[in-house]
Amino acid sequence: MLERLFHLRERGTTPRTELVAGVTTFLTMAYIIAVNPLILAGTPERPGPLGPDLFPAVVTATCLGAALPTLLMGLWANYPLALASGMGLNAALAAAVSVERGITWQAMMGVIFVEGAIITVLVLTRVREQVMHAIPLDLKRAIGGGIGLLIALLGLHHAHWLSSTGPGGSAVVQPPIGSFHRADALVATLGIAATAWLVARRTRGALLLGIAITTVAAIVAGLARPPAGLAAAPDLRTFGALDIAGALQPILVATVFAFLITDFFDTMGTVIAVGEQGGFLDSGGRLPRLNRVLLVDSLAAVWGGLCGASSVTSYVESASGVGEGGRTGLTSVVVAVLFLMALFFAPLVQTVPAEATAAALVVVGFLMMTVVREIDFRDYGTAIPAFLTLLVIPLTLSISRGIGIGFISYALLKLLSGRGREVSPVLWVLAALFALSFWLEPASS
Repeated sequence: MLERLFHLRERGTTPRTELVAGVTTFLTMAYIIAVNPLILAGTPERPGPLGPDLFPAVVTATCLGAALPTLLMGLWANYPLALASGMGLNAALAAAVSVERGITWQAMMGVIFVEGAIITVLVLTRVREQVMHAIPLDLKRAIGGGIGLLIALLGLHHAHWLSSTGPGGSAVVQPPIGSFHRADALVATLGIAATAWLVARRTRGALLLGIAITTVAAIVAGLARPPAGLAAAPDLRTFGALDIAGALQPILVATVFAFLITDFFDTMGTVIAVGEQGGFLDSGGRLPRLNRVLLVDSLAAVWGGLCGASSVTSYVESASGVGEGGRTGLTSVVVAVLFLMALFFAPLVQTVPAEATAAALVVVGFLMMTVVREIDFRDYGTAIPAFLTLLVIPLTLSISRGIGIGFISYALLKLLSGRGREVSPVLWVLAALFALSFWLEPASS
């Protein structure tokens, strides 16, 4: 049955490999079960827009929001892509809530629902697929490499090798003073060293073993505690609490557009990156059954708003499972089952500290960067936009901004070089839309 459903032999994989890949992906992204509620609900000391009373409900929403779309991705699209509440989008949602302006968290969940519905229409009309196919192959490779740098950077932050000291908490490549006198940095460094050694030895399940080793070390060092309890009943108070009418008020029109653009292109970059790493792209850089992937992803945003989990989107951490050999939707099914189990065993999942995921993110970032060697750096008209994409994505912590800079610079360089006809009409429109969105950004001092 598994062979008929997932074509394991055709993809060169086995049920055991898919199981290990699924567990690895889940553990790499399981931090969202704790982080999403911290952002949306907060704590009594630092309350979020939903309020700390709804913390258990957001845990449930996060798990449920991830499980169903990931299951659909595995069973219908047959790709090892997992989905969950998008980091960045959840923080933007929390920041947009304003009691003074009459913007409630329920209205912001409505914004997520509306932008997901719009993207679903774009998928069904195949507009989103045409956009994917319009991107030059070398720019797709640069997007994948840029995302690799981004998640490696996030891994280094989890390891306390870098500090976030820029405006608004932006990433600055700056070591925190005395970081290697801290137990958390030393434990994370141990995890990175152990994982890199296991990967270099081609050990099966290297990333999963690295996470386990680091978690045990964190518990021994007193940085993580064994779970006080194993089970907790699901809390559904945020399910269906969204306010769609409130999302359509004029004051939120620009917010809907901003979330739509970010969701649209962040997912595009993730699909390209994971597809390139897994060898799923054809010779033209196209992903077979792309429309299924995009439809599941767009419906996931709608589902996230309905659950009260913020926008649910394809996770670049899926690359950790691909790095373990995951090649089919069975990997996603394993992830989905684990998220459903986490509905009841959230205290156990939350034992894994951020330091334990640092090594996986760094190593996966390395693996994703290997596609850069395929870029034709002799063609400056493409290589310079590719380089800018590689640079901007990690330094701005924004996949969509890096893609936008890449599109704009590619179109302009081709035009100024007398090769404007090489740019597809779709890409011209996208470059113009990105330029407009950058221009409309509020000015900062």
